[in-house]
Amino acid sequence: MTAMAHEPLTQEEVLLEGFLALDTPEGFRAELIEGEIVVTPPPDGDHEDYIELIVNQVYRRSRTDMQFSGNKGLKLQSGGGCPKDHVIPDGTFAPRKLRLYRGADSWMPCDGVAMVLEVTSTKPKADREAKRRCYARGGIPLYLLVDREASSVTLFSDPEKDDYREHCTRPLGKPLALPEPFAFELDTTDFL
Repeated sequence: MTAMAHEPLTQEEVLLEGFLALDTPEGFRAELIEGEIVVTPPPDGDHEDYIELIVNQVYRRSRTDMQFSGNKGLKLQSGGGCPKDHVIPDGTFAPRKLRLYRGADSWMPCDGVAMVLEVTSTKPKADREAKRRCYARGGIPLYLLVDREASSVTLFSDPEKDDYREHCTRPLGKPLALPEPFAFELDTTDFL
């Protein structure tokens, strides 16, 4: 019996295996974004308040009954020879009838996700640029970004390749129209 030689791992495979084996401190999030491991600390209270205000409106006003997760890891397509992006949005919305979260692994595909939500915090550039590209590559129809530094909320839509072709930015305090399957105006008055 002869020993079989194993194929050497590629740099991308080593990075992905190392990322998946990370043991982050409690409350921290580790994500693999465009070939870079990004670790973020627990969010502050204002960050969580914005999320709660949005989730509350989606539950009360959305035309389609939605499920929400604030911790769902998504595996997304990647570009440039990098391993698949592994991103944890601040919020993930999917039509309840799909029951996407039931039985899903820690890192699930993004098929069926209607919208992801990010609220800027310690790494706002990642939310504005890298994560936006990740979500577009994944084909997620809507990306809602609350930019605390810019005091604005932006809805990105119509994903194609590495970006969204449409976006609408409103200052905090002004309403922002969310299309189907949500079909209501997001009230940002309480965001101020």
